[in-house]
Amino acid sequence: MLKKIYLLLIVFPISCYSQGWLPMGGRSNSMANATVAVSDAWSYHHNPGALADISSASFGVSYENRFLLRELQSQGLTYAQPLKKGVISFGAQTYGFTAYRTYRVGAGYSMKLSEKFMAGVQMNYQGIRLSENYGSKNTVTAEAGILFLITENWKVGMSVFNIGRAKLAAYADDRFTTLMRLGTSYRVSDKVLVVAEAEKNIDYPIRIKAGMDYQVIKNFYFRAGLATQPIEATFGFGYKMKSLQLDLGSAYHQQLGWSPHFSLTFTGK
Repeated sequence: MLKKIYLLLIVFPISCYSQGWLPMGGRSNSMANATVAVSDAWSYHHNPGALADISSASFGVSYENRFLLRELQSQGLTYAQPLKKGVISFGAQTYGFTAYRTYRVGAGYSMKLSEKFMAGVQMNYQGIRLSENYGSKNTVTAEAGILFLITENWKVGMSVFNIGRAKLAAYADDRFTTLMRLGTSYRVSDKVLVVAEAEKNIDYPIRIKAGMDYQVIKNFYFRAGLATQPIEATFGFGYKMKSLQLDLGSAYHQQLGWSPHFSLTFTGK
């Protein structure tokens, strides 16, 4: 089994996000993680600049099981607190199993620089741990993001994760993932939100992603998305109960199968 897991991590690095960056939250996952221009509690993991657009304290927990393998589980949490000026945030994530695990914990600050322009920065302590024979590596990384409000319904967002390209190992100049994302969201109506995004891992081809969020009836949402490099289809559902939101869904890879996910998000008043 361990040989199969290592093969997945080597052959499908983009699918596994195996060196430090992980998308989080059931809503985002159900829309192919094309959420760099979406503002909610999970923006901590997607674009710190977008957090400046939230107005209530929010807390969330998330879980995903990649390809239904217990060795490829990821867990995450987020907390965002608006202040008199700006939003302070905290978050963490972990991925993998005993013989291979990545982890990240950090804090950020976001603020509105004008009515239509927002920015945020984030510092993370992150690392990777292999089996006892190979040890571990820890470092500090930085992330920055911006969000433009072109109109009331149209947003454009951009983020860069691991700006300084922190090293994983001196051998072969191996580094933690550096990821750049540029995307947009457009609210077609009160019930329909569409999103699209280009994601560039500095070591791999551009990945194009798109998705939609449709409010079927009051408090009930249907979501779907599609991504390339590799091709992956996603779908999911959300239900909002006053201050609590439950999001469920799954992603499907044609070779590796299903990756179910869920999250719970609590939003204060």
